[in-house]
Amino acid sequence: MDDADRVADYLDDKLQTAADLDTANLDALLARVTEQQALLKQQLDAAQRGLHDAKQDAHAHHAQLQHKAHAFRRQQADIDQRLLVITASDTSEEAVPRFEASLDQLHRLDVASGYVALLSEVDALRQSSKQAQTQLSTSSEAALAPYKQLRSLTTRLASLRDEAEGAAPQLLHHVNTITNSLRTKILDAFSSDLERVLKKIHWPTPKANMPGPLQEEWETATGKLLDLQMPELEGASYASGPGDKVKLPPVLFPLDVLVQPLEMRFRYHFEGDKPTNRIDRPEYFLSHITTLLNDYSAFVADHVQPVLLKHLRGTDLALNPVYIDAMSAFITALLPMLRAKIGALLPKVAGQPQLLSHLMHEVMSFDSTIRETWGYDGGYGVEGWKGLSWEFLVQGDWFGRWLQVEKDFALARYQSIVEASDFGDLDYESVDPKATKPTKGAIRVNDLLETITDRYRPLTSFSQKLTFLIDIQIAIFDKYHEKLLNNLEAYLTMTTALGRAMGGVTKEEQERLLGVEGLERLCKTYGSADYLEKAMRDWSDDVFFLDIWEGLQDRARQDSSIGGRTVADVAERTSKTVGGEDDTGALFDETALWYARLRDRSEKIIIDTGSIVFASAHLSPTAEIDPLLTHLSSTLGFLSRALALAPLRRITRAVLATISSTLWDNVLSRYRFSTAGAAQLRADLAAICRVVDKQVGPGVAEAGLRRCLEGTQLVGLPVKGGKDQAARTLATADDEEAGGDDWDDACGAGDDSAPLPQKESLGDTTSGETDLGLWEVEKRLFADNQAARDVLDELGLELLTETEARALLKRRVELSG
Repeated sequence: MDDADRVADYLDDKLQTAADLDTANLDALLARVTEQQALLKQQLDAAQRGLHDAKQDAHAHHAQLQHKAHAFRRQQADIDQRLLVITASDTSEEAVPRFEASLDQLHRLDVASGYVALLSEVDALRQSSKQAQTQLSTSSEAALAPYKQLRSLTTRLASLRDEAEGAAPQLLHHVNTITNSLRTKILDAFSSDLERVLKKIHWPTPKANMPGPLQEEWETATGKLLDLQMPELEGASYASGPGDKVKLPPVLFPLDVLVQPLEMRFRYHFEGDKPTNRIDRPEYFLSHITTLLNDYSAFVADHVQPVLLKHLRGTDLALNPVYIDAMSAFITALLPMLRAKIGALLPKVAGQPQLLSHLMHEVMSFDSTIRETWGYDGGYGVEGWKGLSWEFLVQGDWFGRWLQVEKDFALARYQSIVEASDFGDLDYESVDPKATKPTKGAIRVNDLLETITDRYRPLTSFSQKLTFLIDIQIAIFDKYHEKLLNNLEAYLTMTTALGRAMGGVTKEEQERLLGVEGLERLCKTYGSADYLEKAMRDWSDDVFFLDIWEGLQDRARQDSSIGGRTVADVAERTSKTVGGEDDTGALFDETALWYARLRDRSEKIIIDTGSIVFASAHLSPTAEIDPLLTHLSSTLGFLSRALALAPLRRITRAVLATISSTLWDNVLSRYRFSTAGAAQLRADLAAICRVVDKQVGPGVAEAGLRRCLEGTQLVGLPVKGGKDQAARTLATADDEEAGGDDWDDACGAGDDSAPLPQKESLGDTTSGETDLGLWEVEKRLFADNQAARDVLDELGLELLTETEARALLKRRVELSG
């Protein structure tokens, strides 16, 4: 589109009506056009100026680049020319390798020059040290000055060598040799000074004391040794290393001198053929060390402690008890002789499980004594001293062998418990008389597991504790659970028809298994499972196991594996809550759950067994109820001795529920009753209640048989209300003249003279006499539901429904027609 077309379009847009051609509108339109034209012209001028400036900048930049390129080519040509001249080469490709070789030679020359300068410095220090050695007896400062310089140089070279990836090993070795040689000569001289002082006080006499005239000489001798060791102590970092590669704290020079005669005495008694050197009595040499601590603690506190405070106070070393505390320093000095002794003894007992186990437990006991009695932390602060046992089990890699020994011991002990003749006998004496009785085997297994806990309780390694817990402790729990379960399954097999057919169990044997003999077998499983399940719950609250649980949770939330096991594997053996946010779990959750299930299953089988026996017993009245009473007396008598009150009542209530249901279905709902017949049934129920109350306690029988008791009360209502015995007797006579009743016939006598039980013995359902007679109750009971409910409430019958009451009342001879 050309300019004319754009102008035409613009005018068409602005001038569309006659009013748009008005002078005022045209003037305004021309003014806007003129304004827009001026603005466009300004933008055009600015764009032209910008273009001009950009062209000038581009030309200038190009010129600058050309100038730099020419300069670079000149410099390159000059370098190539010089390189050719220096290397006598024809081309730059030949000259560059030759030039680099020259630079490498210059670098080696510079390094060699530095070596020579350093060796000159070392030689000068060595010459100074030779002169200083003549001043050892007069000026310790003069003797120590060159040594400290050499030590500082050695430390600096070692750090530089690490940064240089092991460079200059020969130089470092040379400087170390000179430094250590000077150190040895100074140490020997200073040690001799201290030994002379100790000889004057007859060290190592336990009652050695430092007299006043020797005090200054003592402090000087020990102080010089500390000054000699200070550079080494300040650079020590023994506590900072991998968990299984922790360095040992250094022995202070003065304490090393003090311990030397004690070490000679130790070696005299516990090396060679002395009677005290017994492979089966590691407690001899371990107790010897604790005796030394007791004997010399006063000397160390009175004479070594002040010197340490004087020389170390105000330094970083004062923050570490292994330096500033004299007893800790003394213990540190005694431990090397123990490490040597234990290290030599372990290979000798490795093939003898009992000796190896005894040695490790004695060492762990010694560790506990050093930590708890003497407060020794080895300088490791909050981490604490892990002990000599940890050093050998972890760093010495003896844990696997020792674990196998402990596992074999535990399994052998478990097997001996299982094979004992009284393994399955209920133990009535070891627990509270009112508690459920476990078997003697369960108590011994529990004792074994507690012994295992004591054997690994002193361990400081979390992974070792967890390994002991899972591989030994929980493993034995699992084995014993399997044995209890097998016993229960065997009982079930022998008491089923299929089991009898396959196992050859006779009918008489089955009857015995369904009696007290069978209940005893079931109670052995129930009591043992209950006893150990409670033991595990108690263990979960023990501080030792709580610490393991907290450590397990912390590690499970951070890592995918714990002690070589996956978190899932550990959770399966301990608790499903491992690694979760729920902190309510415990180490024995899973194992305790299996035992709880076994206990509950055993209780259910006890209930089922009792219910089957009671239900199958003849429930005919009077004389034929004696077998039931006898069975109840014997079984409940046994259960009352074998079980705690709570499970005993649970089982009794369940059995009574079966008896109640059987009586209701086979007696109350089947026979017709006269007053005398109902009285006889009530007498039978009272007999059952007396047996149960005697064995289980009052109230249980009445609660379990309450429905039957209420039904018996209803069918035994007197014909006429009130307490007139003559009327009741007359009603009874009338009933019998009418032809007797089914319950009397079933009794075989129908004798009204049978004594009635005391009503209060049957609980509230039969307490007191009622003024309501049979006819009045019958009239109100069949009137309507509300009247029926009211009359039942007046009679104190709470469990019977209106329908049940009407059906029962129809069983009365007087109303049966």
